[in-house]
Amino acid sequence: MSNTSKQSGSLRRYILTRIALAVPMVLILLILVFVMMRVAPGDPISSSQGGKLNATELAARRHAAGFDAPLYQQFWDYLKSVVTLNFGTTFSDRRSVRDIIIENGGATLTLTAGALVFAAVIGIPVGLLAGRYRDRPVDVLSRLASTISYASPVFVTAPLLMLAFGTTSGQASPLIQLNVPTQTHILIVDAALDGDWDAVTDILQHLLLPSIALGLLIVGVFIRMIRINLIQSLQGDYIEAARARGVRERHVVARHGFRNALVPVITVLGLQVAMLLGGAVLTEKIFNWPGIGRQLIDYINQRDYVAVQGIVTVFALVVVVISLLIDFVNALIDPRVRY
Repeated sequence: MSNTSKQSGSLRRYILTRIALAVPMVLILLILVFVMMRVAPGDPISSSQGGKLNATELAARRHAAGFDAPLYQQFWDYLKSVVTLNFGTTFSDRRSVRDIIIENGGATLTLTAGALVFAAVIGIPVGLLAGRYRDRPVDVLSRLASTISYASPVFVTAPLLMLAFGTTSGQASPLIQLNVPTQTHILIVDAALDGDWDAVTDILQHLLLPSIALGLLIVGVFIRMIRINLIQSLQGDYIEAARARGVRERHVVARHGFRNALVPVITVLGLQVAMLLGGAVLTEKIFNWPGIGRQLIDYINQRDYVAVQGIVTVFALVVVVISLLIDFVNALIDPRVRY
């Protein structure tokens, strides 16, 4: 059997193993969400609507939500709703939770992608400089900056950015949001597909401050990971061999050290996406960004159990799927992961 066939077989086994391991992980997450939604005394309907409805209306609402059924039946219905992506209808405004995810998910995706790009653009070069010039002033400053960045919560950095650079509200100017035809529910993509580049520019201007506020959460992670792994890579035997062959130092760092230092960063990227999704909830509320996170806070304030359960479930599933995809990419670029 050729080496190519062996590598293909090991990659296939790795992917199948990761998918199989994801199933119990998803089940545990769903159990946690199901239990957390029911830790309050009684049931969420009685807790949120008690005192607002009479006994007959309350009983009808509990029956419609399935809370008069045994707990195992409720869990089975919950699993079926996850499989069919039918998360029910909200109590407060009678909207389908699936429609909320579709209509507002694009805004959260845009914000998360913008924050990730900002963190990578700032964190990777700074981490590279810190690792290359270890224990020099640039390294000390970068470590200080990464510590401050990692320790600065969104509810502190977002208002400070708004005070320093002016407030931005929403995903775009009101006229832009009205005039851009909806095709993908991702406003910047819809504007680009429509050929409205003025709208794209306006959306990017509104995206800048929220992306910085959210991206600062993980800039420090990028700096530290790149720095540590670059230092370790530059101590490898293959680096000494390259230097002995007369390869220029900047080529040694860029072609050999940096590439190997980037692999562990990809590995932890799934955890950083989870952190960004958590931070997006506050960021969206502060900047009035029309994403799922802002909707989640609104429904929590309204004690709308159905909406909260559906949105939290979607967040959990998205994190699992992204983690799987990152594992697959990591296996493709680093054969050592498969064995």
